[in-house]
Amino acid sequence: MAGKPTVAYILVNVEVGMENEVLDEILKRFDKAVTEARITYGEYDIVVRVEVGSIKALETVVSGIRSIEGVRRTVTLIAV
Repeated sequence: MAGKPTVAYILVNVEVGMENEVLDEILKRFDKAVTEARITYGEYDIVVRVEVGSIKALETVVSGIRSIEGVRRTVTLIAV
């Protein structure tokens, strides 16, 4: 990555009972971009921290997470 990376937190809601499967798939598909991912309790089921080289790369990660079976919806927070 040239320059300052784009850092974002992706909040993920999943189908009941699919937290581990979705987390494993996120880590498998996006291991180079994901710096941390955790199952959480509360409004969101998984929180994913990513560092990428551009907004375009972030869009690719977000779209990919949304395509994982069991993902209901996501919210993306871009850090500055």
